[in-house]
Amino acid sequence: MSAPLTTQPNGSVNGTLTPNSTTKNPVICVFCGASPGTSPAHLAAARALAQALHASNAHLVYGGGTVGLMGELAKALVSLSGPQAVHGIIPRALMRFERNTDPNGESIEALEKVIDESKFGRTTIVPDMHTRKHMMAQEVIAGGEGSGFVALSGGYGTLEELMEVVTWNQLGIHEKGVVVFNVEGYWDGLLEWVRKAVETGFVGEGNKGIMVEAKTAEEVVEKLRGYRNAEGRFKLKWGEK
Repeated sequence: MSAPLTTQPNGSVNGTLTPNSTTKNPVICVFCGASPGTSPAHLAAARALAQALHASNAHLVYGGGTVGLMGELAKALVSLSGPQAVHGIIPRALMRFERNTDPNGESIEALEKVIDESKFGRTTIVPDMHTRKHMMAQEVIAGGEGSGFVALSGGYGTLEELMEVVTWNQLGIHEKGVVVFNVEGYWDGLLEWVRKAVETGFVGEGNKGIMVEAKTAEEVVEKLRGYRNAEGRFKLKWGEK
């Protein structure tokens, strides 16, 4: 898990993420691959998710890539809702891979100007992975009803980010929904692992529903809007010393 969260201007204290009531649009963080995958169903799912986010007036925060599922999702939502609906957050070191841009010798300000906001939305360049994930989580927590975290298909990084926000929910660090968009059975193995972990006593029965499954883009939005926190979540007080 990442290093402990710190106090932020929007009111989060000592690792406890607290909402900003002035934000009304849902903010949905999507974890997904910088690859398109071998089946066209994955890119189609990214485009369908953009349609569903647009229909629900949701804003997207994501990992900042312009290629693969990341780029397809961001580009599709910008075309529907405009650049203000998309915020990409990317570590400088990943610019070469996820933005097809060489960061060497360029200032952050210069790099941010190079990125086409009219095509992919606003981009923030950060120094490291923890800052990226912390900022994405903060935006979700500050969002309106229906905000949450979604995992589309992806690789190691997508799985790591997904499991971190699941763990944060279990620990009481946030109270937002977590949905896996299960395209062509991509997440079947993970969902089976959850069932096995409950069966063998490593995940409590009361926590098996922290992560919920959706099979369509519309269902992703519905599951986030109707999300109910698991009864077995830990009652931890993160703001206490």
